[in-house]
Amino acid sequence: MKRKFISGSVNHCYQKTINGEVIFYCISDYLVCYTCMSVAARRHDVKVVSQVLMPDHLHGSVVAERAKDLTDYVQDYTSHFARVHNVTCHRDAPLFKPFGSAPKVHNKDVRSHLVYLGNNGPERRLSSTAEGYRWSFLAYAHSNHPFSEKLRLEYASRSMRRAVQEVRAWRKEDRPLTYAALKRMTEPLNPIEKQQLADYIICLYQFIDFQLAMAYFGDWDAMLTAMHHSKGSEFDLKEEFVGWDDKVYSQMSKIIVKEYGLADVHDCLAWPDKTKREASALLKAKTEASSMQVAKFLRILPWHSKQ
Repeated sequence: MKRKFISGSVNHCYQKTINGEVIFYCISDYLVCYTCMSVAARRHDVKVVSQVLMPDHLHGSVVAERAKDLTDYVQDYTSHFARVHNVTCHRDAPLFKPFGSAPKVHNKDVRSHLVYLGNNGPERRLSSTAEGYRWSFLAYAHSNHPFSEKLRLEYASRSMRRAVQEVRAWRKEDRPLTYAALKRMTEPLNPIEKQQLADYIICLYQFIDFQLAMAYFGDWDAMLTAMHHSKGSEFDLKEEFVGWDDKVYSQMSKIIVKEYGLADVHDCLAWPDKTKREASALLKAKTEASSMQVAKFLRILPWHSKQ
């Protein structure tokens, strides 16, 4: 079916994984995906008005002059991310389904759509407010360290200064960060420094046009007010949810790492089916995750038939 597209309009781009699998297990997953998007947006000359990374799917608001630019942008970051993600997650199958998109022509529809995207975090109990969900990136419109202590390089540790220098080098070459690079940079850092580095990376690779988003509402305060008082709506793309709370995915990551002594949470995805079944019982006992959410997390397929 030919994609519906209107040049210069805001397009809601929505992308799910092929089997409904979880995408983001830890902060490195988010940062690698985010930097892939950042590089691709500049390469294909598109404007990204909003971007939200949810544990098992992606939302974006993208303005492009041509349908080809929109398609090339999405295919660029998804193919690159899927390739490096698959290596880290011990898989060799396609990750994403073809993306869906819907143009928003009228300002009222754009506003409702942006409010809807902003509220994905609160709706899935990942935060209490739209700007409180780190991976909606809204908080970065007005702060360069919304989720960490202010970074003062003159007082930073040698490891932190080295990590910042490396991030700058990658950004100067306009390359997305890799899992190996992030592991190398973060291993010597303490928890506070890791959060500072994450905020620094997000700001250095910033590609979201917050000014354009705010223009649809008038200003920043008006946009947040709209998000705080309305859920927004999306009638063109149907979402299907599993469970009522997406916090369980990060909870399961912490439990798996602690209980099994893993250096990398992704290692659980290489476990044999028997081990995954044993872990599944543990996760259901220790969290409020549904059976389907646990199966999605451990990639016990097909998760949708495991009730």
